[in-house]
Amino acid sequence: MDQLDEALQRIRHFGPERDGWLSNHAPMAVEALARHGHAAVVHRWLDGYADRLEERPRGIEPITADEWRDPLGDPVRTGDWLNYFDRELADEPWRQVLARWWPRLLPGIAAGATHGVIRVGHAVRALLDEETVPRVGELGQGLAYWAARWQPLAPPGAGPYPAIDPRAALDAVPRVPDQRFGIRARLAQLADLPGWRAVAGAVPCRGVDSGEVADGPAAVPARLAGIVHAAVTRHGTHGYAKPVMLVHAATAPNAVLRTLPVLPREIWPASLAAGWAATAAVTAAYAPAVGEPRPLPVAERDAAEVMLLAVASAGPHAIKFADTALDAYAGTGDAALLAAAVRATEQIGPW
Repeated sequence: MDQLDEALQRIRHFGPERDGWLSNHAPMAVEALARHGHAAVVHRWLDGYADRLEERPRGIEPITADEWRDPLGDPVRTGDWLNYFDRELADEPWRQVLARWWPRLLPGIAAGATHGVIRVGHAVRALLDEETVPRVGELGQGLAYWAARWQPLAPPGAGPYPAIDPRAALDAVPRVPDQRFGIRARLAQLADLPGWRAVAGAVPCRGVDSGEVADGPAAVPARLAGIVHAAVTRHGTHGYAKPVMLVHAATAPNAVLRTLPVLPREIWPASLAAGWAATAAVTAAYAPAVGEPRPLPVAERDAAEVMLLAVASAGPHAIKFADTALDAYAGTGDAALLAAAVRATEQIGPW
């Protein structure tokens, strides 16, 4: 058993949250550490994170296959959801379970400040690398967390909307007016936010300047990658306001992108729309009105050094953001992504 599987076994009996709302980042962080060649520090990292783990919640009443709608989005039933997905994944291949539940959970992509989908994305990436019992179990825990905290966003308008480049789309996202409270209070304002319906409905696409707007399932991976790229680089200029929370504007759509290869192609377009809605919602909730006056520095480190900086900080959000930035960098070679990751690590700081 490798270090990632050992780590997942070690944290299996802990719950997905602590203090009633804060997400357990351990499974996501250790997967990113192992992915980028830092498996040797996984257990030491977990030692430092141990006081942020709480016991797995107990179930109240079993959830049945035909009565899942009622407890959807009920955090009191978290233990029941954990038990439910343990049973589901014991009886069926994980790909079948995921294909059935993804469209059910997708409308509630805001679950746990988007940590539900992010945790699933990390689990799927690990499973695509190697199918093991601990990794299948981690997928179940991610799905259970998503189901327990299932939270829909205010719906977009009907359109049609003009095509727009991802970065321009993010710049056009309106800000929620009341910035005093947590993410649930902020997301609740989207329904009444002028401009939200148009922005959320206009899923951005690269290539609009040339008139080449790709559509259909085949275009979804590239369009999601464009959203991730824009969210990472925009964090470099706007992340100073809420560096931790704005990380999720990039990591949430990247989790969707990681999951696409194992999903039926007919649900790819809905996955793209949900990924963009999550990015837009986090941006509306936390982005400042103006970017930082100083431009992003020229990246002076390679990808491995950028990840090492995040690992040295030990901050789970810095690690996950660098992980996403490196995904985007591998696809584009844009050094601005590395510079944004370095700045984010500095802004987030140690845990």
